Amino acid sequence: MTVEQRFHRPWLVAVWPGMGHVALSAGYYLMAKLGMHQVAEFSTREFFDVEHVDVKNGIISMGRMPRSRLFGWRDPKGGHDIMVFLGEAQPAHGKYGFCGQLLDRVQAFGVERVFTFAAMATQMHPEHACRVFGAATSPSALADFKNREVEILEEGQIGGLNGVLLGLAAERGLNGTCLLGEMPHVFAQVPFPKASLAVLRVFTELGVIDLDLAELSEQAALVEKSLGELLAKVAEAMQRKRAGEAEEEEEAVVSPSEEAPGLPQEVEEKIEQLFAEAQKDRSKAYELKNELDRLEVFRDYEDRFLDLFKSPE
Repeated sequence: MTVEQRFHRPWLVAVWPGMGHVALSAGYYLMAKLGMHQVAEFSTREFFDVEHVDVKNGIISMGRMPRSRLFGWRDPKGGHDIMVFLGEAQPAHGKYGFCGQLLDRVQAFGVERVFTFAAMATQMHPEHACRVFGAATSPSALADFKNREVEILEEGQIGGLNGVLLGLAAERGLNGTCLLGEMPHVFAQVPFPKASLAVLRVFTELGVIDLDLAELSEQAALVEKSLGELLAKVAEAMQRKRAGEAEEEEEAVVSPSEEAPGLPQEVEEKIEQLFAEAQKDRSKAYELKNELDRLEVFRDYEDRFLDLFKSPE
C-alpha cells in the first residue's frame, strides 16, 4: 500500500442496488460531495456469471461482469476518513465468501467500522416524515443511536449483502451498523431520495462530517411532491370508479422491435457540458447523475461517470 492509499481510522460505507435506490443514491451523493477518488477495483469474477450478451448493429459481444469499486475521502479535520464500496450487483450465490473477500481488502486499509444503507418499505405516505431504523453488531455501536432520530430495529431480518456483510463484520469483532431509510412500499421500484437524505443526515451526524445536503433535499422535495400528486390522482380515479364514472384509458404499446431513437443533439450537448463541469468540480457529479437518471441513460454512461472519481495521475 502506497502512502497515498493510507487512510486514518476509516469507516466503510457499502452500497448496492436496492429498493428506492436508497443506498446507491446516498453512496453516490457522498462520493460527489466529498470529492472522493477511486482507490481500488476488485475482481469478483468467481462470484458472478454472465447473464446476457450485448447486441449492437446485429453484432453480438459478451456482456460485462458487474464491477466492484472502492472510493475514498480523507477528513481534513483529522476525523474518520470515509470509504465507499460501490457494487453494481449482488451475487446470486456465495454471499458469505464475497463479503469475506471484501472485508479482507478493506481491513487492509485499516477500516474500523462498517456501514450499510438500505430501504425500509412501510405504509408511509410520500409526504410524511421519513424515519430511519437502525441495527448494529454490538451494544456500543447501538448506543450511538441514543438521543438521535433513529428507531432501533428490535427484530426481523436484513436481507442480502446489507445484512451478511455486517454479520461477518460482527464475527471479526468489527463494529457494524445498518441504517434503513423509510419509504412507501407502493413505490418500491421508484427512486425515493427522501429516504437517502434521512439516512445521510444520521450518518453524517455519527461521523461528524460536514456534508452539504441542499441538493439532495431539493430533489427529495420534488419527488415527494410528484408522488403525492400521483397518489391523489389515483385516489380520485378509484373514487370515480366506485361511483361508476371511471373512463377507459388507452395505453400506447411500443413494439419491442422498434428501436428507441437516439438522444437529440441538444441533450447530448447538455450531457457533455455536465461531464465537463463535473470534471472540474466533483460536487457537480450528482447533478450529472440526476440528469442521466432522468433520461434513463445512466447505464450507458456509468463507466465514464465513475471514471470521474479516479485518482489523478
